Amino acid sequence: MDEKKIVITVVGVDRPGIVAMVANILAENNINIEDMRSTILQSGTPVFTMIMIADMSEAKISYDELKNILKKKEEETGVTLIALKEEIFKFLHRV
Repeated sequence: MDEKKIVITVVGVDRPGIVAMVANILAENNINIEDMRSTILQSGTPVFTMIMIADMSEAKISYDELKNILKKKEEETGVTLIALKEEIFKFLHRV
């Protein structure tokens, strides 16, 4: 298991620019998106959900710095942004 892999989950009321916002944060910090899935849940207000796997092996910042950036952006936008190290994500979601 690569210790530099992270899982980012995004949830918020659907609107233009959510994917770009997250992708820009990662690109600015040299974090590579390896896989991404998104959908819009339709039940009243459309809710955007996304999960992505990213590689931090060449990142300009630490995992903790990324979490702080995402937390600040979450407060600014109201979109939930969670980053977990891959091994933590797998541990939390084991059956």
